[in-house]
Amino acid sequence: MKKRAMVFILIMLVIASLSTQTALASEERKMQDEVIYMIMVDRFNNGDTSNDRDANINDPLAYHGGDFKGITEKLDYIKEMGFTAIWLTPIFENMDKGYHGYWIKDFYQTNEYFGSMEEFKTLVKEAHKRDIKVILDFVVNHVGPNHDWLNDPVKRDWFHENKPISNWNDPVEVETGWLYDLPDLDQENPEVSNYLVDAAKWWIQETNIDGYRLDTVKHVPKEFWTDFSAEVKSVKEPFFLIGEVWHDNPNVIVSYQDTGIDGFMDFSQNGSLRTAFEKSNESLGWLFSNNVRNNKLFERPDLLGQFIDNHDMQRFTNLATLNNQDPITQLKLGLTYMYTAPGIPIIYYGTEIALDGGNDPDNRRMMDFNADDNFIKYIKKLGAVRQQQLSLTRGDMELLVDDTGLAIYKRSHADETVIVAINNTSESQSVVLEEEIESGMDLQGLIGGGVVKSGKNGYAIHLDSGQSEIYELVDRDNDNRLSLGVLIGIIIVLLVLFNRLVRSKRNK
Repeated sequence: MKKRAMVFILIMLVIASLSTQTALASEERKMQDEVIYMIMVDRFNNGDTSNDRDANINDPLAYHGGDFKGITEKLDYIKEMGFTAIWLTPIFENMDKGYHGYWIKDFYQTNEYFGSMEEFKTLVKEAHKRDIKVILDFVVNHVGPNHDWLNDPVKRDWFHENKPISNWNDPVEVETGWLYDLPDLDQENPEVSNYLVDAAKWWIQETNIDGYRLDTVKHVPKEFWTDFSAEVKSVKEPFFLIGEVWHDNPNVIVSYQDTGIDGFMDFSQNGSLRTAFEKSNESLGWLFSNNVRNNKLFERPDLLGQFIDNHDMQRFTNLATLNNQDPITQLKLGLTYMYTAPGIPIIYYGTEIALDGGNDPDNRRMMDFNADDNFIKYIKKLGAVRQQQLSLTRGDMELLVDDTGLAIYKRSHADETVIVAINNTSESQSVVLEEEIESGMDLQGLIGGGVVKSGKNGYAIHLDSGQSEIYELVDRDNDNRLSLGVLIGIIIVLLVLFNRLVRSKRNK
């Protein structure tokens, strides 16, 4: 009887421990809680060689073989890294050599190089089984070069006059000019508008996707986006829309926030991220001033997409390497900031292995799944911490220390406080925090481990060069969270006692 009681007590202890560790999971998941993994479909993973056709992995402008099956095979890999959503470059049928997906030929067909509609539906279902959202890249500004519609007399009025954009400060030219010589659709034509909206709604109805990343938003009239947003959200709610308004001036991006688009790619912060972390001893101040600015300008700054690189720019690894820096060290620092600052982190495929690459198309190399996975382990830690700490996705942000490459800041939500320390300098740094944090507590390291205890003068934080840490402020006298070691010990004792109990019953 005593053994049974002991087993029962241990079980209750385990349940209590697990309940505290998973308490955050019981909160309603919101879009700002997501971490997005961006995938260029053709360059990720070849799961079906039968659809490769004329693919040539040695030609950077040709198809390389990535497909829907390849992504489906790697969903567990994506999930284990802590990603909660995937953004896929356009999957629709493309004109010749449109490996990237942005030269659309048919808005209602999948790209035959990527696989069938059924294979894509399987990808969505398998992603949802793993609680991973699927966001599709949707292009309404243009179609592929030499599209058949150009020679269709019925669709003669579907396009703007063939003119390049010469004055980028003229909104009319920006909306009507042919971007990169691609046939520019006239969304003010009701036939064009209805066609694009119907196609967007059809994909939601057919495949149950969770959102669209909207390409080239500033090249399309705001009135269209207002109608588009309302229509697609009438099909599925919630449905997330994140827009690409490629402009360094945030005021230009802000001008689109009343269209119903939920969030936007933060290009201004992207430039600051790259400048701050591409080499050591650079000021991090702009990152925080940009955050203050975003809070003033945007209704939902927490829905801004934060990224350090993407498929249209030189990879960050390449930038760091050219600056004679260790790219993994610099990426760790940059991603630590992205995962702990306001906004939705968007990580370009291959970043987890520090994939190299210059400008387009070199920045779109085939993913290598045989690369060293040490950096992946760090990303897993970041993902786990971000999911466990609501203050990192919903909390206030306060800058505590900013000293040319050294930054310490606080994120607070309800009764939870997290301190983030980043040392992007060429030397070790020590800082004592006094009035900034409540005394008599402990700072529990969530990445490297270890504890910083409150002393007479405050909390003494030490960081080696190129090191960062995320600390949770905990009550040293009333910390109800069992350590992993204690939890494992309890489980082992429980199993031993249970086995003995079973054996004693058999012997009777």
